[in-house]
Amino acid sequence: MEKKLHIVSFTVPFPADYGGVIDVFYKVKALHEAGYEIILHCFKYDRAPSKELLKYCSEVNYYKRKTGIRYSLKKEPYIVITRSSKKLLENLLKDDYPILFEGIHTTSTIAHPALKDRKKYIRMHNIEHEYYLGLASVTKKPVRKIFFQTEAKKLQSFEEIIHSADGLAVISMNDFLYYSAKHANTTLIPAFHENENIISQTGKGDYILYHGNLSVEENEKACIYLANNIFSKIDYKVIVAGKNPGQKLKRALFKHNNIQLIENPSFDMMEKLIVNAHINLLITFQSTGLKLKLLNALYKGRFCITNTEMVVNTGLEEACYIFDNNEQMTENIHQIMETNYTDEMIQLRKTTLNNNFSNTVNAEKLLTLINEE
Repeated sequence: MEKKLHIVSFTVPFPADYGGVIDVFYKVKALHEAGYEIILHCFKYDRAPSKELLKYCSEVNYYKRKTGIRYSLKKEPYIVITRSSKKLLENLLKDDYPILFEGIHTTSTIAHPALKDRKKYIRMHNIEHEYYLGLASVTKKPVRKIFFQTEAKKLQSFEEIIHSADGLAVISMNDFLYYSAKHANTTLIPAFHENENIISQTGKGDYILYHGNLSVEENEKACIYLANNIFSKIDYKVIVAGKNPGQKLKRALFKHNNIQLIENPSFDMMEKLIVNAHINLLITFQSTGLKLKLLNALYKGRFCITNTEMVVNTGLEEACYIFDNNEQMTENIHQIMETNYTDEMIQLRKTTLNNNFSNTVNAEKLLTLINEE
């Protein structure tokens, strides 16, 4: 058996600086370290080609993603039809190695008759139609709301495409419960990520951190909610850090003297902020997939406070303090800020994370799925 695999990515997975591409990049790296030769295919639209990928791939192919309103008028989901490519199909047909499609986004060719006898697998990053309904519920812009609602309907209908795959690799227990009822060969393989070791520090920090891509409406909504309902009720220093915050978020944060905004921190600065915080506080109102920023905080930070929707069915519940009531959250912040983070706490966290979130172990699970006869 030749150890070769095609991976079709929805975008260029480097730099690995947000959830979806983090999973793709560190999966490629882990499979390379497991002795596999990776032939990578990337759709290019807002990210440049990367030489870094050639460290882990024998070949990297790029395809221009289509854009434009006319594609939103098609029967197929916009995220799928804009990633259709004849050249991709030609390249996949040059050999007979297995193919891993990253997300339903990349599956425009999976049902093509020419690939009928190929081993094909889909890495499900979300229950996409639920994710798009969540986006529709968050946005206040009417045109975007209509687009997200329409896309959700198309994605739910298009989901039948999963039956063209030999197997599914899902990212969370929520997704496993959903997809295992639809496809018999469904395997839970948690997100691949940058962390190899837990680097959490004992002792105390002197601030609370909220971090994420602040241009994403879901994160903006969560951060504004925290500013108005939690951070405004405490005297501790709070740092909000992340990419491209909008004016609406800035106005909400600047009302409060205890909140500092750090825009577009470097990778190294973000790591230091996570490591040195006493509490990493992360909430969401959309319980889809696994939030990689939570995993990052647990590998690098001290105490982690979340709400239920951030951790439900992730396997990370035991590693977090979970509060859905604002008063309870505020009260416990006071208690936790006065508590030292200890070696015993780090050991408990290691047990949780190493059992379920080792890249090496999860690469073995993925290869077992792909190599099944």
